[in-house]
Amino acid sequence: MPVRVVLADDQPLIRAGLVMVITDVPDVEVVGEAGNGAEAVQLVRDLHPDVVVMDIRMPGMDGIEATRMITKDVGAPHVVVLTTFDDDDNVYNALRAGASGFLVKDMALDDIIAAVRVVAAGDALIAPKVTRRLIEEFAHRPQRAAALPPKEIQGITGREREVLTLIGRGMSNAEIAEAMFISGATVKAYVTRLLAKLDARDRVHLVIIAYEHGLVAPAG
Repeated sequence: MPVRVVLADDQPLIRAGLVMVITDVPDVEVVGEAGNGAEAVQLVRDLHPDVVVMDIRMPGMDGIEATRMITKDVGAPHVVVLTTFDDDDNVYNALRAGASGFLVKDMALDDIIAAVRVVAAGDALIAPKVTRRLIEEFAHRPQRAAALPPKEIQGITGREREVLTLIGRGMSNAEIAEAMFISGATVKAYVTRLLAKLDARDRVHLVIIAYEHGLVAPAG
C-alpha cells in the first residue's frame, strides 16, 4: 500500500510541485490538499492519511494549532512541518505540538519524498546536527536562559537516563554507542525502552523530554 499523504500549505506552487513529483512515485500518493490548518484537520478526519506535510505559517489556523489538533487523536497520522528554519522560531512549538520532525522548504523534492517515507515508517526526521541547533536556539531564549536543574524522571534506570541525555544532545545511535562503549543493538534496545517508559511518540519527543527535565544544558 502506498503512503497516503495530505499536503497543507497556503502556497499552491509548493503543493503543485510536490504533487507533480509524487505522481511518478509508486509508493507515495497525495490524497488531499489544504490551504490552511483548519482544512488540514478536516481532511485528516475525512481521509485518514499516513502522513501530513504541514506548513507552519498559514492564514486562519496555523500549522502548529492544526498539528496539535491532529496528533491528539488515537491513531493519528505522523506530521512533518514545513519551515524555512533559518528565520522561523516556531519549529520547537511545532514539535511540542506533536510533529515528528520537519522539512526545510528549499530541500530537493526527492529528499522530501524520502523524508515522507521515513516518517511514515515511524521514525523521527530531525538529523542530529539540526537537533543540536534546535535545542540551542530554544535554550538561549530569554525566558529559559538559565540552565535548569535536572529533574528526576520516574521509572527509568541510571543507564537509561544517560542514554536519554545523549539523545537530547542530538547524538545518533552510533555516537551514543561509541560514547558509552556499548553496541548499536544495545542502544536501540535502550531507545525502545525509553519510548515505552516515557510514553514518547518518537525520538524527537525524547529530545524534548530530555531538555524539559534539564538533562540538556544550553551550549555556550
